[in-house]
Amino acid sequence: MVAISEKDLLAKVPTQLYINGKWVDAEGGKTLDVIDPATGALLATVADASPADGMRALDAAVAAQEAWGQTSARSRSDILRRAFDEVQKRKDEFALLMTIEMGKPLSEAAGEVGYGSEFLRWFSEEAVRIDGRYTETPEGNGRMFVTHVPVGPCFLITPWNFPLAMATRKIAPALAAGNTVVVKPAGLTPLTTLYFVKILEECGVPAGVVNVFTTSTSSAVSNPIIADTRLRKLSFTGSTPVGIALMKLAADNVLRTSMELGGNAPFVVFDDANLDKAVDAAVIAKFRNIGQACTAANRFIVHESIAEEFTDKLTTRVTAFKMGRGTEEGVVIGPLIDDKAVAKADELVQDAIKRGATLRAGGHKVDGPGSFYEATVVANVQPGSAILSEEIFGPVVSVITFSDEAEAVRIANDTEYGLIGYVFTENLARAQRMVEHIQTGMMGINAGVISNAAAPFGGIKMSGIGKEGSHEGIYEYLSTKYSMTPNPNL
Repeated sequence: MVAISEKDLLAKVPTQLYINGKWVDAEGGKTLDVIDPATGALLATVADASPADGMRALDAAVAAQEAWGQTSARSRSDILRRAFDEVQKRKDEFALLMTIEMGKPLSEAAGEVGYGSEFLRWFSEEAVRIDGRYTETPEGNGRMFVTHVPVGPCFLITPWNFPLAMATRKIAPALAAGNTVVVKPAGLTPLTTLYFVKILEECGVPAGVVNVFTTSTSSAVSNPIIADTRLRKLSFTGSTPVGIALMKLAADNVLRTSMELGGNAPFVVFDDANLDKAVDAAVIAKFRNIGQACTAANRFIVHESIAEEFTDKLTTRVTAFKMGRGTEEGVVIGPLIDDKAVAKADELVQDAIKRGATLRAGGHKVDGPGSFYEATVVANVQPGSAILSEEIFGPVVSVITFSDEAEAVRIANDTEYGLIGYVFTENLARAQRMVEHIQTGMMGINAGVISNAAAPFGGIKMSGIGKEGSHEGIYEYLSTKYSMTPNPNL
């Protein structure tokens, strides 16, 4: 139970830019509004940064880099661990804040607090385990040293759908590795990140090490930062088209990049699957975050012999979902982030129906206030339907059938994306074949949720490059350095 009112919570959240250890207004005092997607009401007004503000943030990060990079690993670890403890103390506040600015149900927001804070704990532990090696040359004439050093000032761009977890997943490894950062949260949901940065400040992050700005003109402010030769790392989570544009900008300075982009996840159900478990997992894999997740199951590829039974069971569950503001008890379907998201979901559903799909549940926009779309099931989706090729980002299940294993693999791989796949089968050998043949960076076998701070998160193909979390995550923020000395015995 949340022990603070929305009004009192919002009064605690900073609304300015955080640059060089100070909360400051944007140039000219410009502001942008943060809206509750469930009601359309104004939640807060935050600073709207200009290109000059963005460069001031980069200046601060550059100035602080040398000292922070030389800070002991234990000191960096301790700060991150304090931040983890502090987020845990305020977990109810973070959950409520995410619910009101993004729309997800309160129970899901609480789950994100747990998941997001784990990156702080995980990378506090990884900070003191950055390794290297010492070996003799094969010829025996020298000694080789391989070490890892901070990559340098980083620009971190986070999305609106997981406002805490995406911030911690980028900030924690960057700081653990000894880098300073400039953070740009999404203008739709900046409040959670601003509140988290306030906690970092309270936990002892030195001035200039973490800088954050919010803006309504992302390209105008971000592009000069990316073009600056002092920046050495760009990490972005968002759509594939934007990621491609950013990578083109980054190429001019041969900038290190990590890109976590779009997804079109297949959810394959074989005829030997435990159907009840598959339906339970389908609910989680599809409707978590109201379907607004790059890991959301987009295409339900179900064996033709069980497709009707699977769809019936899933439709029964979907039609029972309660819709409403995420703070209301029992709500499963909150609002989509804005009206454009509603229009996109409806466009995909209507296109599928026109091409021959059967509407089994939902399929309608909901009159305001708020940006709601009904939880929807469309069955018998036909090849060529846009819903099979485009990321839905909404509470929509699309079911397509297959007849044999080869066809299931072909349909699953018939996409430019390759982030995650889900497979349900009781046949161990088949499960292993699916891991080997379905082209994704992550796989869930008889599981609808697999994200974990200790696991490497990331995709292949147009879903991005690089990994976040796990042991691999910290090396995205480190450069490998090799040196050699002569054999002292010669």
